[in-house]
Amino acid sequence: MEKIILTGDRPTGRLHIGHYVGSLKRRVELQNSGEFDKIYIMIADAQALTDNADNPEKVRQNVLEVALDYMACGLDPKKSTIFIQSQVPELCELTTFYLNLVTVSRLQRNPTVKSEIKMRDFEASIPAGFLTYPVSQAADITAFKATVVPAGEDQMPMVEQTREIVNRFNGIYGETLVEPQILLPENEACLRLPGTDGKAKMSKSLNNCIYLSDSEEEVRKKVMGMYTDPDHIKVSDPGKVEGNTVFTYLDAFSRPEHFEKYLPDYKDLDELKAHYMRGGLGDVKVKKFLNAVMQEELAPIRERRKELEQQIPEIYQMLREGCVAARAVAAETLKEVKDAMKINYFDDTALIEEQQAKYSEVQ
Repeated sequence: MEKIILTGDRPTGRLHIGHYVGSLKRRVELQNSGEFDKIYIMIADAQALTDNADNPEKVRQNVLEVALDYMACGLDPKKSTIFIQSQVPELCELTTFYLNLVTVSRLQRNPTVKSEIKMRDFEASIPAGFLTYPVSQAADITAFKATVVPAGEDQMPMVEQTREIVNRFNGIYGETLVEPQILLPENEACLRLPGTDGKAKMSKSLNNCIYLSDSEEEVRKKVMGMYTDPDHIKVSDPGKVEGNTVFTYLDAFSRPEHFEKYLPDYKDLDELKAHYMRGGLGDVKVKKFLNAVMQEELAPIRERRKELEQQIPEIYQMLREGCVAARAVAAETLKEVKDAMKINYFDDTALIEEQQAKYSEVQ
């Protein structure tokens, strides 16, 4: 069996470092590893419209922003097929068929959907498209026969729901669809990076993100204003590193060589944490170190993005070609699904001959 990756993002804004450490950086590593036969990267505009139907221009504009962020981070259209979800209509058809394999109550129990509904304050006014977007994700994943889905921890319930749909489909119609596995970040701190304000989730709507395209000064301001230990008032006070956003970010981004380069007084992060916890280390010094680490990580991405911003027609042409390639693959899977479901009426010559024979006998 081929090793195939399918992953993507909703184009509701520029991508931030939560996307980067949670999935995007790993995607680039996997793309360049040579271990996978095919890699599909989807800009999920149809899913973005499930809660932005009244603001399609927001989605329309951010398709390009996400494409720029992808390529700035190192996703290469020569190695990965980058495409726009809405331009592959076969995905909608697969979604319709899969909807019959899952109940409303099961969708309502999906932890990711539940938390998103609460965050958006939908209550009883849940758009049907939003409630059923796990089914749409199942269509995306299975259309490309993905064996691996690199994603953050919050997407585990979505992949599990896809596996349920695959098993139910195959149980009814025969072995047709491929069951995927989720690939989580190896660094535990990257599983769910908190917002700069210390809140559990980094979110565009909460304005607590560091974007991949932020300027050097914007990154500095956000890092220096980051939430730390509220009880660490004086430098001499012992501080807590658990729940301290600055140290969570250092867990995710810092490497031993950063200490030698930017903070030679300390051998590694464990030594820095120990000093902070016993007191005598101020937040400003730690934040300055984090800023240096973040600037080193983001500077090449920022510069590459500036170059790509001068090639907008070429970016759209790349997306067009990706959509054509993706649609050809999805169409083949859709044909296999229809064959399995016995709704391939015009291709089933045996059915036509059988029906003809039946009515010929009557006459």
